Amino acid sequence: MKRLGIVTCLLILFMLPVGLFANGLSLNSIGPKSLGMGGAFVGLADDYTALYWNPAGLIHLDGAYVGIFVTDIIPMATYKYDAVGIDAKSKINHYASPNLMGYWTCRLNDKLKMGLGVYVPAGLGVEWEGKDLMAFTMVDANGDGVPDTPMGPYEWMSKIGVVNLSPAISFKATEKLSLGLAVNIFYGMFDLKRPATLRDPMTGAVAGFAQYSESSNGLGYGVTLGMLYKYSERFHFGLSFRTKMNVTMSGEAENPGMAAAGFATKSDFDRDVAWPMWIGGGVAIMPTDKFTLTADLQWSQWKESEETFVTKFKDAAWKAGSEATGENIFHLYWENALQIRLGAEYKLNEDMAVRGGWYYDPAPAPDKTYNILFPSITYNAFTLGGSYRMSALRFDAGLEYLYGQERVIESPGEYNAVPGTHNMDIFAFSLGVGYQF
Repeated sequence: MKRLGIVTCLLILFMLPVGLFANGLSLNSIGPKSLGMGGAFVGLADDYTALYWNPAGLIHLDGAYVGIFVTDIIPMATYKYDAVGIDAKSKINHYASPNLMGYWTCRLNDKLKMGLGVYVPAGLGVEWEGKDLMAFTMVDANGDGVPDTPMGPYEWMSKIGVVNLSPAISFKATEKLSLGLAVNIFYGMFDLKRPATLRDPMTGAVAGFAQYSESSNGLGYGVTLGMLYKYSERFHFGLSFRTKMNVTMSGEAENPGMAAAGFATKSDFDRDVAWPMWIGGGVAIMPTDKFTLTADLQWSQWKESEETFVTKFKDAAWKAGSEATGENIFHLYWENALQIRLGAEYKLNEDMAVRGGWYYDPAPAPDKTYNILFPSITYNAFTLGGSYRMSALRFDAGLEYLYGQERVIESPGEYNAVPGTHNMDIFAFSLGVGYQF
């Protein structure tokens, strides 16, 4: 610890929240009904969550409706790195989000229907036991050039939340064709804690560690365009297009280790992040009056939005130290990804229905940029759900389990990927109640 007194340079390994916006870690299925059907909802869009999936579907809904639902996401990650004796499991945390959506008929025109939603399209995180990762915070206490003494434990966690305020309108162009538009006003929130590395300016050796933490938030804007074509009562086809949304996250970072060099321990910062443009297409087939089958494809253009991100510190010392080492630049180099979704619903009677689904969600992050605070895993997800109507009230429930595909990262490589064996499973459930006016 005495070596911390001569530290004048701080290297912070910046981990941005982008990994939480993709491949199962965003809320892939908004609403209990769509969640129960594997999120294959673009071509069906027959309840109030059409506001998210395909706003063109709103015009075909009866009367007016208000729905409230809560979704809880429970990630379960594992990480093994035999070379340094790490065998860790993440803490079991709950990331619950309340949502409110509704629609009503426009009195000026029977071909228009309007909707409004306040919902959470992304919200998750991961937290590790610091004692399990102390092999990453070792110092050379005896001066032989080999790290031999662990420091800590330190906190390792990330948490993201996004709230979307979304007014929408749906227009009936013809008897078969409807169009929709939703405006998306994103408010993003992000918290991060992890060790920061302190280095001796003379030798470049690790001199110690300090607990780095940051909290930030920001606004972003975009739109969703939808089209729904009802070829017949038995076959529907839909398209949905969501624009890329750029968000400037502003907040404050803290590192007590900066005090050893006589610098401020806190600094404000800005960081530009982005949600990708995505296009979804889907079909809904009704072989009988009681049975519905759905299938969707969703393509996300991660390559254009998740390449590199830059953190801009306001404090001069933080700015100079991070820019000199390039540690203010976080490399992602994600690839575009295509999700495949399938769903089914069977109506037991006029008031009850059961649902099931499956979807495949490939990981967009390459091995060279993989890290433990934002796991990017390929998932096979299986879903179940059901609903019950009681007069003007409707109750919905949905469950999904995402089975992660193990990833083995061989070495840190060019972009400091975390080597070892990584995996994550996710359990989610959604409960909702709505009232038909």
